This record gives sequence, structure tokens and C-alpha cells, in this order.
Amino acid sequence: MCIRIKKALNALPSPLKDAMQKITTASDFSASIHPEEVEQLRLVSGLSISALQMALLPLAAAYAQVPISNFNVGAIARGESGHLYFGANMEFLGVPLNQSVHAEQSAIAHAWLKGETKINEITINYSPCGHCRQFMNELTGSESLIIRLAENTEKKLHHYLPEPFGPSDLGITTPLLSRVNHGLDCTHDNPLIEAALKAANRAHVPYSNDLCAVAIRAKPTHLFCGMPAENAAFNPSLPPLQVALNAMNLADVPFENMQEAVFIESDKPDVSHFNATREILERLQPQIKITRVSL
Repeated sequence: MCIRIKKALNALPSPLKDAMQKITTASDFSASIHPEEVEQLRLVSGLSISALQMALLPLAAAYAQVPISNFNVGAIARGESGHLYFGANMEFLGVPLNQSVHAEQSAIAHAWLKGETKINEITINYSPCGHCRQFMNELTGSESLIIRLAENTEKKLHHYLPEPFGPSDLGITTPLLSRVNHGLDCTHDNPLIEAALKAANRAHVPYSNDLCAVAIRAKPTHLFCGMPAENAAFNPSLPPLQVALNAMNLADVPFENMQEAVFIESDKPDVSHFNATREILERLQPQIKITRVSL
């Protein structure tokens, strides 16, 4: 566990600190909290679930990777399943700013990778920017999504994004977080390619139909995947690499541990993520082996 996360843990009020230390030091902890653990934390701390999310925000923000802005933003998404998913903003040195990941995107991508199909509430330590408001409008159930800020105000997303433009305006009936299966054959004798195929099968690409994904192997034995999360407004779309790097960061695995990556995509896509994926990976880990596989 890196030092900034340890510091955030130690700064939590007791007895919440002791209970969270037990959860975060478990071998299977991956920056999310199971419903049973949420209830245990609520009882131990005497806090409501909303107040508990607020109390845990500094811990989520401790995951931020912000070498350019030095501005930590944390987010916690509460799924309909009752799980809490941490998220934090990410920036990459030597890479254009539009490749950054916002905290709300981080928490949502985290929940998406773990199979969540609806998010009921997102708690953030700063008011969401317009980019994130539009990104959240892509979600299943966006009309009922609650945004809770650090001063404990609670408003629906569409309070921050009146007269929204979203998937339905373009005739899309499968918002982000919907269960999708693009019908790809995911069996392969290469585990990295198989993992990338499985991720591509879940890609949210209703605007470009560019089925693609990335799978990254990192030492000692980690494997991280990412698929694109497109947006009706296009620019707030989240590329597949950022989804994978977000998962790696929330698992507290350094980027320098990356060893190999597989990127899969159709031969002639209208939109291609490969060049940007390769550029960022080589910037983060110059020794990484990158293979492109055509669908």
C-alpha cells in the first residue's frame, strides 16, 4: 500500500479507521467495499451510508495520480448492488491533457468493470465539471442519479445538467452500464488476447461501433483490461486504455510494472484508439511489449 493511501487511512476518525484498515489490508481488497462491509462500517462508525461515503472521500482521493495539477479529486459511486466503488483523477506526464481521467469517470469505470449495471449515487469532493456531467448522463438511470458534494448537498444529476443531451437523442437504447454482448468468440490459447476479447465484448460503442479493447499484463501476476465507454457528446468518451490504467491504479499496481499489452480492434475502424494507446503505454513504460490483433 502506497504511503499516500496509508496517510489517508490513518487520518480517518476512530473506530472507522480500525475497521477500514482491516478491509483494506485484506488480500482481495481492490478499492471497492462490499455491501456487508458497508453495513459493518455504518454500524461501527454510527454514520449513515451517505455520511460514511463522505467520510471515506479522502481515502478515495488518495488514489489520485496528478503530476501536472497536484489537485486530488476523489469520487465514490454507490451501485444499486450496494457496493461502493472508489475513483480518483489521473493525469499522465508527457501526454495531452485530454487523455486524463476524471474522478467521476474513474469511479464509474471501476463499477462497470466489476459488473455493476446501475449507479444510484456519486459522492465527490468537488462540484462535477461539465465534462463529467455529460459523461454521467450516458449512464443507465441517469435521470435519477444523485450527486452528493462534500458539503453534503444532494441533488439529481439533471439539476447540474438541465435540458440534457444524451443517448436517447441519438436513438440509442443501451446506455452505459447496460449488459451487452457483441457476440465475439472469446476463446483463445493466449490468455492476454482472450482477456482483451472478453473486454471488447462488453464495449460501449453505440456511436462508432469500433469494437476494441486492451489487456495489460503487469508483474508479478496481474492482468488488467479496458474497453471504450463512448458518449453521445463524443468528447467525454473514455478510451479503453484509460479504463485499464484506472483499474491498475485502483489496485495499487505501479505503471512501471507493466510488461506486455495486447490491443484488439477491427481492421478498418471509423475510429481507432491504437496509436494513442501505444503512445501512452510507451510513455509510461518504454520497455513494454505491445501487440495489435485484428478482429
